[in-house]
Amino acid sequence: MQTGLNEQTFEVLISGLIDREFGVCDSFLGEKIIEGLRKNLLNYHQADLMHPAGIGRNFDYIKNAKVRGDVIHWIDNQSQDPFERVFLDTVNAFIAYLNRTCYTGITDYEFHYAYYEEGSFYKRHLDQFKSNKGRQFSFVLYLNKDWQESSGGNLSLYLGEEEYTLYPIGDRVVFFRSDQTEHEVHPAHDRPRLSIAGWLKK
Repeated sequence: MQTGLNEQTFEVLISGLIDREFGVCDSFLGEKIIEGLRKNLLNYHQADLMHPAGIGRNFDYIKNAKVRGDVIHWIDNQSQDPFERVFLDTVNAFIAYLNRTCYTGITDYEFHYAYYEEGSFYKRHLDQFKSNKGRQFSFVLYLNKDWQESSGGNLSLYLGEEEYTLYPIGDRVVFFRSDQTEHEVHPAHDRPRLSIAGWLKK
């Protein structure tokens, strides 16, 4: 299973990062792959295979529930699920292109499915741990179907004095620096919010 992704798409993400600190692409993998990944996420959720996400290394659910409310399921980097394999192979191709053109030295990555119930959120934060500087770039792929702005669930990116708003439209990718770009996930009003989120690492 393959997609029509090409280096021009990678350039859109990289150019956005250079020009305004974040890259966005609205047609990353194609509807068929997004549908397969969305079904995977919903199957994991229905089978109770997703768990509350923690903050940092000392996880305290009661404390951290005030900061974020999603549940997650980690994706095995060696997964042979056909839809996960397309996603991971595309990530690998993007990393190779990023390293070749920008000398970033990325050697690893980690991704998880994320399910936000109605009303769930993730308050303003950075993705890089103070005690671990491995995360270099954050990468989010949205899996929602027919998302409307009226449903909320938007991502805010805080760049200096400016705030940029992006809605979680299916097949949209957002790409930014883990150690520099503060961001926030706002609650969805009338439906769950579905995504794959992760980090490119050294």
